[in-house]
Amino acid sequence: MKLEVVESLADIAPETWDALAGEDPFLRHGFLHGLEDTGCLEPQGWYPQHVLARVDGELVGALPLYLRDNSYGEFVFDWSWADAYERAGGRYYPKLVTAVPFSPVSGRRVLVRDDAHGERAARALIDAAVQLCNDNSLSSWHCLFLDAQEKTLCEDAGLVARLGCQYHWFNDDYADFDAFLAALSSKKRKQVRRERRQVAAQELTIETLVGAAITPAHWSVFHDFYCSTFHRKWGEPRLNEAFFQTLDARLPGAPVLILARNGADYVAGAFALRGGDTLYGRHWGCNARYDNLHFELCYYQTIDFCIRHGLRRLDAGAQGEHKLARGFVPVQTWSTHWIRDAGFRRAVQDFVNQERHALEQYIASLDDHLAFRRNDA
Repeated sequence: MKLEVVESLADIAPETWDALAGEDPFLRHGFLHGLEDTGCLEPQGWYPQHVLARVDGELVGALPLYLRDNSYGEFVFDWSWADAYERAGGRYYPKLVTAVPFSPVSGRRVLVRDDAHGERAARALIDAAVQLCNDNSLSSWHCLFLDAQEKTLCEDAGLVARLGCQYHWFNDDYADFDAFLAALSSKKRKQVRRERRQVAAQELTIETLVGAAITPAHWSVFHDFYCSTFHRKWGEPRLNEAFFQTLDARLPGAPVLILARNGADYVAGAFALRGGDTLYGRHWGCNARYDNLHFELCYYQTIDFCIRHGLRRLDAGAQGEHKLARGFVPVQTWSTHWIRDAGFRRAVQDFVNQERHALEQYIASLDDHLAFRRNDA
């Protein structure tokens, strides 16, 4: 088995990479290389250093890996770690990160084939990331939003596991949106219906567009909405219009765009990606205030889309306790962290142990706040 580092997915045939990535749209060549190719990464401090594993020249494993000079766009927050590390005289940045840039979505991170080479390749890729840190005197490697099996492999290699929490919606074979509402408590059911009536009373037209039905004009107007949200909340937008305009060509049929129109003018939009049995809600924007339109486009329309298309899950992104009142439930997420300095690693381990205990208690307490009738919860 031979390992190599490449600085762009342009060096790898899409079908070769996608054979490892599977159906997850965020791991497919079209998405990750699209971020590189349209210039979204380097301005935000993401520098590809992908690790490949080959046997007899054939690709058997890959680790998406980025050199980072900041922590923006990761959604597993380590700013306080960086501050403490540097106040103690260390240099926290640059660091290595395995993640989907700008996307707090869980899934596989160590991409290997399901064959005799798989586990060996996975362990070799994890060891390679650690070795890159050691060889280049980097402070740390962070593997974000990875699945449970990979978490175990990383812990075996000495990484510290950190618990997180998101809120997802699950499809209990609902026949339609009303069947979903019937599973909610009377109070929450009335709340959802009231919010949807308020949207309807504003006489907006809502369109759901998928794949090739999304025209360049649609993408342009949505990108304006997306940028307006960033300018209000976070500063510089992460994704440029070229990324959106080329997305369906790179991931045919995956993009879903839900737009609201007032007469002839679009006033708001929500963007999602479809992959496997899941719809991933990502971004939203609006050019004026409309009561409950965010809930309608980002939650109720996407839930309805999942029901109509037989999708099992809606991942609507990070944070948001308000999702609980609308039929979402808490789910655990995981990240793992390798810290080169042994003393700092012990401090991080102590912190995440305490954080995990508090977060487990918090997640358990949310059972009393779910929107479902008690016998359906």
